[in-house]
Amino acid sequence: MASPRSILSSGALLSKRRLLPWCPQGQHQASLASAVEGNFTQAASEHSQGERKPQEGQPGQDLSFWQERLADQLLPLWRLNYDEQLKVKFEVTKKTLEQLQGRLHKLGAAVAEAPGPGALLQPFFPSPVIDGYRNKSVFSVNRGPDGHPRTVGCFLRSPGGKMIFCVPAGHLRTLPARHHQVAQCYEVFLRQTPRNPSLDIHQLGPWRRLRVRTSSQGHTMAIITFHAQGLSQGWPSLSTAPHFGSKQEDICSQKERAKEFFMSGQGSVCDLTSLYLKERVTPSPQQSCFHRYQLLAGEPHVFEDVLGLKFRISPGAFFPPNTGATEALFRIVAELGGVDQSTVILDLSHGTGVTGLSLAQRAAQVLSLRLVRQAVEDARWSAAFNEITNWECRQCDMEKAVNWLGKFRGDGRALMALVDPVGAGLPHRVIRAIRGCPAIQKLVFISGRPHAEDMDTFFQLCCPASSGPDLPGEPFTLSRAVPVDMLPHTLSSQLVLAFTR
Repeated sequence: MASPRSILSSGALLSKRRLLPWCPQGQHQASLASAVEGNFTQAASEHSQGERKPQEGQPGQDLSFWQERLADQLLPLWRLNYDEQLKVKFEVTKKTLEQLQGRLHKLGAAVAEAPGPGALLQPFFPSPVIDGYRNKSVFSVNRGPDGHPRTVGCFLRSPGGKMIFCVPAGHLRTLPARHHQVAQCYEVFLRQTPRNPSLDIHQLGPWRRLRVRTSSQGHTMAIITFHAQGLSQGWPSLSTAPHFGSKQEDICSQKERAKEFFMSGQGSVCDLTSLYLKERVTPSPQQSCFHRYQLLAGEPHVFEDVLGLKFRISPGAFFPPNTGATEALFRIVAELGGVDQSTVILDLSHGTGVTGLSLAQRAAQVLSLRLVRQAVEDARWSAAFNEITNWECRQCDMEKAVNWLGKFRGDGRALMALVDPVGAGLPHRVIRAIRGCPAIQKLVFISGRPHAEDMDTFFQLCCPASSGPDLPGEPFTLSRAVPVDMLPHTLSSQLVLAFTR
């Protein structure tokens, strides 16, 4: 039987196994039944037996063929109705918790009193919006299925895996129409420059990835990645000045061309409120490159409403991709954490401070420790605008945060730790600091990878101190778990876990 980790890994249900795609409705039902019973290997087998094998990679395939392949790769559950999607996700989550409980049982650690994961695993909380829910999309530039080197879309590996190309992504069910419109206009912008016959797959020119961010307030931000060295890779120069410094003039000309196209030219139909350039900078051969954001036109930020609060979002800041589901997630966090006017929250999450600021409405005090750089400025602006006075941010690195945790005593107040590692993971020294802080009696963990990296974190939080010399303090007990569907049509979800001791 395939493990939950293998099922949820990026390739397990995509091109290699293709669980559920390309099969008739009857075959879908049979495959789903096997998946719900936990036999994912059997489900894949049943699917493949009834699958009509396409003529992959043969000349003459139309765009819809490649778009269907792209949808199956990025959204492996898109052919199922939404209730069936939640059933599949629930079973995977259930097996993840069973695996955790099994590991803890072997060490004699405390687990849920009632037998089985059903005692602690609550029903899936569905996404309020199922289609077009994404507030941020990322598009790449590469050769398309038709051979054009300046195609804007999402990466798809060719049959056999020998090459990667871009497929236009407007058909994807998660994508808002506005995002697709900006991507189409960006492709028009790229193709207006005469194509050099010598341009190959590794010579894409200076214009690269596109990110589009929208908000419920109607704001649209486009962020285009620009690599100046691409001007020397077969891309026609806009500057004819023969004197020294002409390359810098050419860079300025390219930026001005992008601004004119999107703000007053053909791209103005996108009605962008912000146009940014994300420029790759290499100071010298001895120094590593970095990226900086340059506002070409419009407002420097977009704004989003969450639970009655207004949040500022900078171009490089993280914000959850599904705003409606994020609101539901924060309500669940408050419930599982028992947050009330006597609760002090120690916020160890990343992002723009939206989690801690949202909970501040219910708590006595919120202290955010792990915000960095631009996220701090965004969070402080949002706190001031919403007149939140019981939230505090301490911009400190991981070492300082760990040292602060070691000294914190809580002063007898109810202290809840909130952990949301996003993509950064939770270092072992932070786990040790949390366990070694006796004031933390309750911990709420928001996990996007419960089957992978976070599984070891859960184990370290709950295993007895005797199982390892570097795990101080009293272990936690997992008391409840609520899965939230942040990304319909995919196998991903957020699992909110409540730990107590």
